[in-house]
Amino acid sequence: MIIPVEVNGTPLSFLLDTGVKNTILFALSETDSIVVKNVAPIKIRGLGTGGSVDAFKSGGNSLRIGKTIDNNHSILLVFEESLNLSPRMGLPIHGIIGYEFFKQFVVKTNYSSKHLTIYDPDHFEPRKCRKCETFDLVFYNDKPHVDVEVESYGQQEKVTLLIDSGSSDALWLFDEDLIIREDPKNYFDDFLGLGLSGNIFGKRTRLDEIHIGTFTVKDVNVASPEPEALGNSLMFDKRNGSLGGDLLKRFTVTMNYQKGIMTLRKNAKFKDPFYYNMSGLVLEHDGLEVVRSNKKVVNNPFTFGEGDVNKFAQSIIGRTNFKFELLPKIVVVEIRKDSPADLAGIQKGDELLFVNGKPAHSYELYELNALFTSKVGKRIAMEILRNGQTLKKKFVLKALIQKNR
Repeated sequence: MIIPVEVNGTPLSFLLDTGVKNTILFALSETDSIVVKNVAPIKIRGLGTGGSVDAFKSGGNSLRIGKTIDNNHSILLVFEESLNLSPRMGLPIHGIIGYEFFKQFVVKTNYSSKHLTIYDPDHFEPRKCRKCETFDLVFYNDKPHVDVEVESYGQQEKVTLLIDSGSSDALWLFDEDLIIREDPKNYFDDFLGLGLSGNIFGKRTRLDEIHIGTFTVKDVNVASPEPEALGNSLMFDKRNGSLGGDLLKRFTVTMNYQKGIMTLRKNAKFKDPFYYNMSGLVLEHDGLEVVRSNKKVVNNPFTFGEGDVNKFAQSIIGRTNFKFELLPKIVVVEIRKDSPADLAGIQKGDELLFVNGKPAHSYELYELNALFTSKVGKRIAMEILRNGQTLKKKFVLKALIQKNR
């Protein structure tokens, strides 16, 4: 969920992430201008295979979301270009906001209506709700965790998961032995995402069930990240993984940080099946390019008699408008080995020109990702640009994960 945030009077867009403690500001372009206060250098470490990242800590800032204001807010400034989330998501994202702001409030996230509501805890009276369930939270390093039960291959286990609304996956589990099988093989290796300290890779498979109180969600996609990408995540020895956005979006989620509780109410998406990217492609925006589209002039018609073909041709010349637009290039930044796209010959660095007959720039990135997760057997036709040469590629989406039972 991307929300509008004002930092010292400057309107920006932030990713709402319950899995982070500090507010992080990054990806400011040359056209962005913001004043921050009381800056001191530090080093920070997050998920990913890289090391620590240089940053600056700034205190005493004003941060506003809607009518809610914090006039003494600390911010971490990160200038590492590789941490720019905007190209991967196809819209401007200037930072991440989590516990440090919301700890003062009760926060309700309605994924169905795409509304975020912030309440003063001193005046918050929850409505009576027979279909709601409330859970105690466990905090470590100011990050909320919840206990749930997972079931895989008939084995049930209680696990403690970080509530991580900033993750696009449904579930992460660190213990491969619970979910991964070699005979028959039930997983595939994949790119899982971009962390504060670099890329995250791991295995993807499917979980029979997850029980969150009395809520049971079946056939859930689950990922197991490589241990070297976890960094400081394993410092809390009771943590077994993460509960991410693809599962949270099936509920209306109310977080009461001061009371240490979370309330869930399932929504219309609760029984939606879980999908994953079957193409093997990870795309991002990579700069802008000039795109020309032709539009014929239809006003002031030219009247001509029989045989006046030359006159008609001359009437068209100079009467076609050329519209020029600056549109983002869409390129392949990661490709899964032996995936349908890989086997079709698509390579890292290829620029997408057309997808299923439509110009690539006519899609939003989320629309392309939705296309790649649509259904088994879906045919994808692409026209790509590689080293100045235009190539045509085709592949079919194939399932890589089967149900455990």
